[in-house]
Amino acid sequence: MEAANSLLDAAAVGDLVLLDPLTEESLLHTLQERFHRGDIYTYIGNVVISVNPYRSLPIYTPEKVQEYHNCNFFAVKPHIYAIADDAYRSLRDRDRDQCILITGESGAGKTEASKLVMSYVAAVCSKGEEVDKVKEQLLQSNPVLEAFGNAKTVRNDNSSRFGKYMDVEFDFKGEPLGGVISNYLLEKSRIVRHVKGERNFHIFYQLLAGGSVKQLQHLKLRQDCRHYSYLNRESSGLPGMDDAANFHATQDAMRIIGFSPAEVMALLEVTAVVLKLGNVQLSSSYQASGMEACSIAEPQELQEICELIGLDPSRLERALCSRTVKARDEMVLTTLSVPQGYYGRDALAKNIYSRLFDWLVNRINASIQVKPGKQRKVMGVLDIYGFEIFQDNSFEQFIINYCNEKLQQIFILMTLKEEQEEYVREGIQWTPVEFFDNSIICNLIENSKCGILAMLDEECLRPGVVNEDTFLTKLNQLFATHKHYESKETQNARRIMDASLPPQCFRIHHYAGKVTYNVMGFIEKNNDLLFRDLSQAMWAAQHALLRSLFPEGDPQKVSLKLPPTAGFQFKASVATLMKNLYSKNPNYIRCIKPNETKTAMLFTPELVLAQIRYLGLMENVRVRRAGYAFRQLYGPFLERYKMLSPQTWPRWAGSDRDGAEVLLAELAFPPEELAFGHTKIFIRSPRTLFDLERQRQERVVQLATLIQKMFRGWRCRMHYQRMRKSQIIISAWFRGHMQKNKYKQMKRSALIIQAHVRGWKVRRAYRRYFRAGASARLANFIYRRLVQKFLVSLGRNLPSLVVTDRTWPPAPYKFLADANQELRSIFYHWKCKKYREQLTPQRRALLQAKLCASELFKDKKTLYSKSLQQPFQGEYLGLTQNPKYQKLHAVAKDKLVMADTVRKVNRASGKTVPRLLLLTTEHLVLADPKAAQPKTVLSLGDIRSVSVTRFSDGFLALHLKETSTGGAKGDFLLVSDHLIELITRLHQTLMDTTAQALPLHITDQFSTRFQKGDVAVTVVESAKVDSNVPVCKKRGSHKMEVLVH
Repeated sequence: MEAANSLLDAAAVGDLVLLDPLTEESLLHTLQERFHRGDIYTYIGNVVISVNPYRSLPIYTPEKVQEYHNCNFFAVKPHIYAIADDAYRSLRDRDRDQCILITGESGAGKTEASKLVMSYVAAVCSKGEEVDKVKEQLLQSNPVLEAFGNAKTVRNDNSSRFGKYMDVEFDFKGEPLGGVISNYLLEKSRIVRHVKGERNFHIFYQLLAGGSVKQLQHLKLRQDCRHYSYLNRESSGLPGMDDAANFHATQDAMRIIGFSPAEVMALLEVTAVVLKLGNVQLSSSYQASGMEACSIAEPQELQEICELIGLDPSRLERALCSRTVKARDEMVLTTLSVPQGYYGRDALAKNIYSRLFDWLVNRINASIQVKPGKQRKVMGVLDIYGFEIFQDNSFEQFIINYCNEKLQQIFILMTLKEEQEEYVREGIQWTPVEFFDNSIICNLIENSKCGILAMLDEECLRPGVVNEDTFLTKLNQLFATHKHYESKETQNARRIMDASLPPQCFRIHHYAGKVTYNVMGFIEKNNDLLFRDLSQAMWAAQHALLRSLFPEGDPQKVSLKLPPTAGFQFKASVATLMKNLYSKNPNYIRCIKPNETKTAMLFTPELVLAQIRYLGLMENVRVRRAGYAFRQLYGPFLERYKMLSPQTWPRWAGSDRDGAEVLLAELAFPPEELAFGHTKIFIRSPRTLFDLERQRQERVVQLATLIQKMFRGWRCRMHYQRMRKSQIIISAWFRGHMQKNKYKQMKRSALIIQAHVRGWKVRRAYRRYFRAGASARLANFIYRRLVQKFLVSLGRNLPSLVVTDRTWPPAPYKFLADANQELRSIFYHWKCKKYREQLTPQRRALLQAKLCASELFKDKKTLYSKSLQQPFQGEYLGLTQNPKYQKLHAVAKDKLVMADTVRKVNRASGKTVPRLLLLTTEHLVLADPKAAQPKTVLSLGDIRSVSVTRFSDGFLALHLKETSTGGAKGDFLLVSDHLIELITRLHQTLMDTTAQALPLHITDQFSTRFQKGDVAVTVVESAKVDSNVPVCKKRGSHKMEVLVH
């Protein structure tokens, strides 16, 4: 039920069941009024009528989705979201399979309605990566099927030229698992012919407009649509439709669904073959026997087709221009005339495209279908042609209208069944409803023995001369007395003169009106014949997809059995569909086209009235109104109307049913107008409901006035109380302010008086006690005051605690200079002490080593300044990580002080060789770097002194005591890259172990003791040395010269 005034506004009532009086004129007027107000949706009970506005409306936003999510069906304005939400919640919460039947004329908005239903269900489902993937695949199946199954017609720019039924499957939580799509009766005749102003299927124009140059070259296509006969050699332009963008969207959709690039290319190749078949032209010729024959007029197109599908051109040419006929036990090759050749060519194109479309649907199903074994609930969405009445109605319209008769039958039966079940469930007596039962029309068409479809199949299979005249004659004989069938012959027999019924036609009185069908083409379209030669040619192609579409072409599986007719196949499909729909709870959306010109918000009453009759809306309303027009649960009913009785307002303490009975008893409605079910109240006529709503509106006005009065009184009281409270606060603050000012004035006066009194007392004491020592006391006071001021100022301007900061404020007076310098020294020592307390043990040890190095080398050796920025690491070999040094690590154990690579100077030649040096707390070890074996082990007590140069080299002489056991060959001459660190650590280790300093000589000349005698070493600075490595040269047996840089 719509809110506010909608129930009282009978001219634009939201539910046509409440329309009073109920006539075609009032129903049409209501739809027109609502349409002009922008309300394109109207209810008939739980059936939604949708009038196409031909423009976008702001009623499909995410906010609208939330508004209709989990809402009561009749608690909000009519909307397609309401029926989608009701169906989804019934499926999820009550475990009832659902189906949504969408019917209407071409251009009425059926396809858009099905998209809106699917998008709403996708929006309200729970989120998750897997769920979102399934939802996206289901939604993306629409653009793919639209590209291959939709076309522009004179009525609709995006008309579905096939019927579609999609079963969306959900798990127990209501999350989509997948789906299955069924297609019905693709209009494949559109492939070969369509009227001027219409277009072929969208995919052809999309491919030519959006395909890349490389794609079109591969497919051997031109971009100009006027080149192709099947496109009527017309321009492809269509206002408001971007074919190139739609082609890219279609490719993206196929990728999301799961099509591989190879499958997409194969699909486009077969599509290109269909398009190019229309350009295969035939020419007439005559054989020697005088029989007419045909041949390919321009072999270029045929050659390109065969290159695409991998087929011998002669094979396809033979299949197009001749036919193999079996006569008794032999096969006879007969030539075809040009019309017969064109018939075969067009039949091949139609069959290829129709089978390709079936393959496409099956491929989509393979991607979106649910894995077997899962428990699932199903929501079906049926988007199929509406009832069609054209100026010239043929076999297609006959089949479509038959399907609509079946849908009308299921609608009436399911609606009556639902009504009857609700009456029984609520304990209300069910009164049988009189309605038109169209089963007699369905039987006329589908009866397996004597129905029109059965007669058509019989004519198609009958040997001899078979044409539409014999078919119509048989129908006239069978249905001469049938009240829903008539033809010119049956009219003549009944002595009825009707010039509107031509001789080659018959007329059926459908539930939606009378339709005249022209029988010409019935037999050909029902046979849907494709020559076996063409099937075998397609099967012989190397193209895998095309070959799979023609399994009957396999010579090993030749069957003489005729394929089922189009009518038989459609009848079986409709029977399966009806069985499927009967097993589900139905929901209906009836779509109406408001005008023929697709103009936005234009309503043509005559056109809409014809559709009202086609759709049987009056019949729908009558069925819904049978018995009681309005019913509602006691709770919502009492909540809406409880203000009409003092006993139920403002709240009712008893049960909802008792409250409703008390309320209606006080309102004194006639007893026959009301019925009380177990959970619902039933109201017979709309007038009673309107009267109830009118009384509610009047009472709402009274209550609104009362609420306004009470609110105004409350607001005035609150305003007064706020003003009074504000006045009290202001008064309190003002009095406080006055007292503070008075206190401050008194305090200032007291201070002035006290100052004058203290001055007078001091002056009197000065005069009484003044002596000669006053100057010294005054000077002492001034001195103390200056010192105090100096110390306070110094405390405020102390430098930062950074130890490198040596700044200090100068003394303001000369007599404070010594004190200022002493304070500076005390502050700096205190700052350094604080810094040392913050150091870690490792950092303290490192700084101690650096300090020791400073004491040993500062201003003595040039290399020292370069080592300041280099941290002392101690261990440079990586003994623990390198397995090669395991033996050396065992020698050092936990007593290692330093490990480094040095170069040992040969005593005889002066050449250097690398050695590994390990300094421990007890020994100094020199080892071979290749074998990692100790070569020399010296006790620290054996070291007499160390000599180094004053330059920036790493040369050192290790002087050993003569009693040393490890220095039998004499002193060691070494070169180290970490000389400063090595000697510093050696010095510290000796101090720690022996409490004796290392004797260090920094000199350019010193004597060394070798095994063959003493050698005088002279260090010479030379620019010829290119590197920092010293060069040692022997100058005789007792002299050695060391060149350093």
